Amino acid sequence: MTRTSLRDAVASRAVVLDGGLATLLERHGHDLSSDLWSARLLRDEPAAVEAAHREFFAAGAEVATTASYQVSFEGFGAQGADRGEVAAVLRRSVELAAAARDAVAPGGWVAASVGPYGAVLADGSEYRGDYDLDVAGLRAFHRPRLEVLASTVGSGADVLAVETVPCLAEVEAVLAELDGTGVPAWLSLSAADGRTRAGEPLAEAFAMAADVAEVIAVGVNCTTPADAGTAVPLVGDRRPAVVYPNSGQSWNAATRMWEGRSAFHAADVAGWVAGGARLVGGCCRVGPEDVSSLRLALGRVSGS
Repeated sequence: MTRTSLRDAVASRAVVLDGGLATLLERHGHDLSSDLWSARLLRDEPAAVEAAHREFFAAGAEVATTASYQVSFEGFGAQGADRGEVAAVLRRSVELAAAARDAVAPGGWVAASVGPYGAVLADGSEYRGDYDLDVAGLRAFHRPRLEVLASTVGSGADVLAVETVPCLAEVEAVLAELDGTGVPAWLSLSAADGRTRAGEPLAEAFAMAADVAEVIAVGVNCTTPADAGTAVPLVGDRRPAVVYPNSGQSWNAATRMWEGRSAFHAADVAGWVAGGARLVGGCCRVGPEDVSSLRLALGRVSGS
């Protein structure tokens, strides 16, 4: 079928994203304790990844975000994979999400996830932004993976999801790599109190993205629901806002466990949409039942 572009869709309404893919996979008993996290299943148990995507679509999600967040040439290379094998895993992440979409929600979309440099380090630095690479180094890190995932846009994926970016240096790097490619992408930062995780003004990141035509939306993910509400108005009229917070629990990188209680409430969507959010969903610890509630709340907001 002919699918409306995601850029066109968000120009007229809010679109429901999925939730935490790793959360759902863990719930179903999969071990994600390695440094490859959910990306391991792309290699070892791909059917489980497709089934999780299907579950989110069945719950009301309109966009599946691929399991490529943790896939990198460096991370898989450390476990003996060559570059051709890593590229194949990246493409497989899109194929699985697209198969789920086509089976369950053929009018929906696939966002190819581009995780931050910090995800490869597997030490929680995507929540700190204290990197050991400058902008040039970050561009070199992101370039090969972006090239592979960009090649799937139009033949499986619909958009790139550059997500959980913690600092302006990485924003500058990924924007430089996207600029001029013609490949649509959204840019989402991890943030707190209106600032990047590295402590820089979040509005500055959004302003940087305003000059890159490929960026269809900017916002935040893997932050608390309260911080998501703070961030959305900072986008202003530069772009539609994308917002998909985690449950409000905090990740302990040392114990590799989530701590605290959930503060994700679908009713918050009214405030996000009123502030300009047009891509709305959840991140870590947000499951299909939360997406269903969010979809219902979004229907009430839009009057549909």
